[in-house]
Amino acid sequence: MSELNLALHLKQAIQKVATGPEYSKDLSYTEAYQAMQHILTGQADPVQTAIYLIALRMKRETDEENRGTLQALMDNSTISQAAVDELVDISDPYDGFIRGVPASSFVPAVLAAMGVPAVLHGVAQVGPKYGATHHKVLQAAGVKVQLSPAEATQQLEQIGWTYVDQASFAPSLHALIPLRQRMIKRQVLTTVETMLGPIRARLKTHCMGGYVHKAYPPIYASLARQAGFHSALFVRGVEGGIIPSLQQAGRLFAYQAQGAEYQVDLVPQDLGIVAATRAVPLPSALVPAEDTPIDSDALAAQAAQLGQAALAGERGLTYDSLVYASAICLSHLKRYPDLQTAATAVRTVLDSGQALTVFEAAKHSF
Repeated sequence: MSELNLALHLKQAIQKVATGPEYSKDLSYTEAYQAMQHILTGQADPVQTAIYLIALRMKRETDEENRGTLQALMDNSTISQAAVDELVDISDPYDGFIRGVPASSFVPAVLAAMGVPAVLHGVAQVGPKYGATHHKVLQAAGVKVQLSPAEATQQLEQIGWTYVDQASFAPSLHALIPLRQRMIKRQVLTTVETMLGPIRARLKTHCMGGYVHKAYPPIYASLARQAGFHSALFVRGVEGGIIPSLQQAGRLFAYQAQGAEYQVDLVPQDLGIVAATRAVPLPSALVPAEDTPIDSDALAAQAAQLGQAALAGERGLTYDSLVYASAICLSHLKRYPDLQTAATAVRTVLDSGQALTVFEAAKHSF
């Protein structure tokens, strides 16, 4: 399709979605796909792009709009196939964490140590939170975060886990970050970009993501099916991540073999996790003053320190976080009969230091 035709599709899409609360109309899957295709060329007028994305958000995106947008992103990304039969795609929020010390950057190494290949992906920094991202945490831990898609795929095949940055596998999407920062508010890209799945397995690729608001599990499940994930689970996690509250009962929604969603109730105490806080609390030195952004680099460094200690078997809330999230994933994959058995197995791997060995292998490849 010519550039002129793509530009016309974006203009027509804006005319439909940006006509106010009473007259705005939903886009079809194809219309959303074509509008996003033009934006990803880099030739779209940035004002029109911003108007389109904000108008979609104010109208509230539909399932067809979400899926059309996702497919356009997938068609403009490098999606590699690894020489493994199954793998887990960890889909945490790309804007990171700011309310506690994140632990999920270390879950893939635990899964890999237990025979389940896993991939992380993200960006260095993006709004609306501008928090400690996987990119920043892994970089602070000494892991290379600028691998090409081919290098990341090879690393996953060799050691069982990897990180691949959006700048590497989806450069046209990544190029929109400066505009997104100027827009301030969340847009459809924030919802769909975590579902790209930059590395796929030969047989089954599984998605593990998180959510906060009750409306999102069916939205994410539909996107996961669009992306081709064989199964998916979405945890009601702290800050929308994959780790549930360590303090209170929680839940997740999942599907198997692209089937219907079902709910699983979670009780951390059933796994021997007893905590006074929902997540690893911020050290007092990192608590920002009112109306001051958190030092995400310092937070990432703290996460890197605690994460590697937990991988070495040091008990604490980061250790408990890794046990909880990893057990949930392994149970979903039917590697263990229940969460309690899976949690026991995870503790054994952490206490042996095997997970740390797998994590550190990423520091010495490439």
